[in-house]
Amino acid sequence: MPAERTTSQIERLAEGVAFLAIGSVCPNAYHPSLNVLSTHEWLVTFDRGTSTETLDYHTRALRTPDGGATWIDEGPLVSKPDSAPTTHTIRTRHFGGRRVLGFGKWESRHGYEMQRSNRETLGQVPMKLFWIESFDGGRSWSAPRWIEPPLVGPTWELCHPIIELPDRSWAAPVATWRGWNGELPNGEMSGLLVSADGGATWPRFVPTFDGRKAGFIHWEQSVVVRRDRSLIATAWVYDPHRRETRPSVFALSRDGGRSFGAPVATGFLAQTCKIIELKSGKIVAAYRRHDQPGLWIELATADEGGWRTERRGLLWGGAVSGMAGKASVSEELNQLRFGYPSLAELDDGSVLLAFWGTKSDRSAIHWLRFSPDAIPLARSD
Repeated sequence: MPAERTTSQIERLAEGVAFLAIGSVCPNAYHPSLNVLSTHEWLVTFDRGTSTETLDYHTRALRTPDGGATWIDEGPLVSKPDSAPTTHTIRTRHFGGRRVLGFGKWESRHGYEMQRSNRETLGQVPMKLFWIESFDGGRSWSAPRWIEPPLVGPTWELCHPIIELPDRSWAAPVATWRGWNGELPNGEMSGLLVSADGGATWPRFVPTFDGRKAGFIHWEQSVVVRRDRSLIATAWVYDPHRRETRPSVFALSRDGGRSFGAPVATGFLAQTCKIIELKSGKIVAAYRRHDQPGLWIELATADEGGWRTERRGLLWGGAVSGMAGKASVSEELNQLRFGYPSLAELDDGSVLLAFWGTKSDRSAIHWLRFSPDAIPLARSD
């Protein structure tokens, strides 16, 4: 990839920290979901635990009533049973008004108390998918409602909240993942679990990225329904055999999410890319860049003609991306130092972003607000 001529950071309109862990006093924070309920009220749900492997790993809610000036920790979204060791992770999305949906996976840790992932096989502990909902802006939540997928995972990567398709169906982005012993009967596939009855049943799986032939994993996809009723999906492409990240790709759906076209290169090399479409129709992408340190932002257009980057810049200096292929895939995933950006466009045209990041063993949920016009024009040698 051509070298960037500038690595100057993008100017922020505002920034802050929603949650901060200090040493061993408070567990670490990961994977925020950003929900803008009103101009000043934002709900951020995030995973908290001593690490991603420990039995205290769960999802909690943070709320600011004043545009990030103050934050309130409102506790877990769902209660953990006392009868058996479990962990869970949930991604949330604002569905209008005061309604918020959560999409999660519930992991059984009986016999797997020491770790959630098998470092030798890249397998995961047994799990069940579920969804929850809130009608009061995330202050109270329903009990988990279990999802029966139409194919065997046997476990799943959960990286995205539920979205609503143009026909009002729900779609839950997932990827097949290995069972504890490495079994993967349906191969490497990312796609959408689709429910046409408000989450009661999930009989359809629509592939977004099919890695079965090449053996590639398409991690942490981001899926957006655009204003013209088309869909766009992006993915972090990983070759588990060579232990290397490959160029990022996107795919389009022109039939309301019933099928997706072949993947097309974006022109950047990244992990954990998340996107939104602005009112202008342009795409803002935030990603952990693989070939340079830090969290990067770019403004682009994307259609059948390809991905065209207009602006690109560094938003947060942070640490290097990791995933260098020097240890097992599971170990390197657990050693990541920042990521999972979550974005929203505000009424004034600025972009609000939340992500998790660790510096000097201090883990935090960060938030930033910036103007897309502040992103430097894309320049390369």
